[in-house]
Amino acid sequence: MQSKNPKESRTILTDLVLPSETNPLNNLFGGELLARMDRAASIAARRHSRRIVVTASVNHVAFNKAIPVGSVVTVEAAVSRAFKSSMEIYIDVWVEDRESGKRTKANEAIYTFVAVDETGTPVIVPALDPETQLEKDRFQAALRRKQLSLVLAGKMKPNDATELKALFTE
Repeated sequence: MQSKNPKESRTILTDLVLPSETNPLNNLFGGELLARMDRAASIAARRHSRRIVVTASVNHVAFNKAIPVGSVVTVEAAVSRAFKSSMEIYIDVWVEDRESGKRTKANEAIYTFVAVDETGTPVIVPALDPETQLEKDRFQAALRRKQLSLVLAGKMKPNDATELKALFTE
């Protein structure tokens, strides 16, 4: 199976924030943004694996900036690391100023998807070959995040989390 690079999975969804999607402060509901991010991440994971994909976890979400009604929102997702059957997807959310057109990063998230066959059994996915420095940084950090998750879930002994442990011993 030939490895792929993150740009092959890159997915960009752009949409307008409508009044029915906002809270009493006229800002985009967090749940609505989560759904948009899930859709973009799903497409990115599918592009990488070319298989059916399912959301395994939402590992991190940061709602750093409110997104007001009428805003143009762009969700950008790409695979940041591929493991055996799972893929970490890094998502950046941008909001466009209505008057100047300037884009500002509003939020980010990290999701994990698993590629499965028609019966729901996990299948192997292609390896990821990052190219840019940002892609390489996200690739390296993904292994530490996976190890932390496994340690917290009791599925890995802390001493076996070598990449994670290196953060604290070097």
